[in-house]
Amino acid sequence: MKRFSLLLASAAAMIAAPLAAETIAITGGKLVIGDGSAPIEGGTVVISNDRVVAAGANVSIPSNARRIDATGKWVTPGVFAGFSRIGLVEVGAVSQTNDMNASGSPFSAALDVQYAINPFASAVAVNRAAGVTRAVVSPSTSGSIFGGYGAIVDLGQDEDAITQARSFQFVELGETGHSRAGGSRSASHVQFRAMLEEARTYARNPAAFDSDLLKASDAKALLPVINGSTKLLVHVESANDILKVLDLREDFPALKMILVGVNEGWRVAGHIAAAGVPVLASALSDLPYGFEDLAATQSNIGRMKAAGVKVAIGMINDRDAHQLRYSTQYAGNLVALNKVPRATGLSWNEAFAAISSVPAEIMGVGGKLGSLKSGRQADVVIWDGDPLELSTQVENVLIDGVEQSLSNRQIRLRDRYRNPAPGALPKAYDY
Repeated sequence: MKRFSLLLASAAAMIAAPLAAETIAITGGKLVIGDGSAPIEGGTVVISNDRVVAAGANVSIPSNARRIDATGKWVTPGVFAGFSRIGLVEVGAVSQTNDMNASGSPFSAALDVQYAINPFASAVAVNRAAGVTRAVVSPSTSGSIFGGYGAIVDLGQDEDAITQARSFQFVELGETGHSRAGGSRSASHVQFRAMLEEARTYARNPAAFDSDLLKASDAKALLPVINGSTKLLVHVESANDILKVLDLREDFPALKMILVGVNEGWRVAGHIAAAGVPVLASALSDLPYGFEDLAATQSNIGRMKAAGVKVAIGMINDRDAHQLRYSTQYAGNLVALNKVPRATGLSWNEAFAAISSVPAEIMGVGGKLGSLKSGRQADVVIWDGDPLELSTQVENVLIDGVEQSLSNRQIRLRDRYRNPAPGALPKAYDY
């Protein structure tokens, strides 16, 4: 009996595990490179192991390649979620399953989400089945304006989710930031400058470091932010706050800032573009949720793009732990916005790039991820139609050249209870 159980467990593991990478040619589909260029009719993608070898028209196919016929379908890079908390939360209201922040910890900038990300969280499989293959995962904040290190992850069907650990630091400098710092924006900016200055003090003499504001480990974690070797994601929404954040680089010129949220970015888009600071923007904000985004408009991303801002779609505080799959819907909304009088949206090519190559470029991994250019990681999705249309379904997902299961808990529950037979329900349903 024991041997039989082991065989069953082994068989189940083989079913659950993705197949190994191989040489694959995906042919005949409407091919989207993801870099903002127009789709290619009847295109081909050749994958060898975990990389894209070639993608385009009239591509030579190796004789040993396994062919996937995508005729009548769309072939794109996987969706790259520009901002999320996926893998950090299972049930938001249950503290034991919520690792977004550490409200009881004495540490802030030293916190690191790579130790908390759960690749087996139910939201990972759900979003993978919707074509999301990579994501930026950020901590939230609690006792400090700094939340700690964030990471870039893949949504692959294995236990190793981390693509790039310690990819950035996250800081709150809007309404949330001022509440963390003591109740005013003045306090949050003073705290920001003071924490970075304390980090400089630590750098000069770590052994003698003594601070009431920062733990030594937090000061050490901020050093790469000061010297520009680690990006700094700054959550800010109002136009005034955006301008004040841009001014911070006068004191800390090496900062490599990325603005997140930015609901009123259109009002100061020229300043953002002139500063060369990229943006991971909320895409569906068209009504004010607070005083810091009274000028929210769905035209925000289109107007910033038109002003020369490098902008991608992010989902901060917008179902960001569970519904990254909304990225395609949001991108599609920006395309449809062009049909609304006096509104400003994106072209189809720009919109898809805003959920693929552009967020990868903003995060510094555009040479590896986010498109189907030669040499990129082979994250590929085959769709039965236009991926920015709500009715479209995902048919195949490859991450690092490995085909992934599209099964997930939601699908299994749907199938189990869609057509229940009389008497077959669990006792809890039997009245």
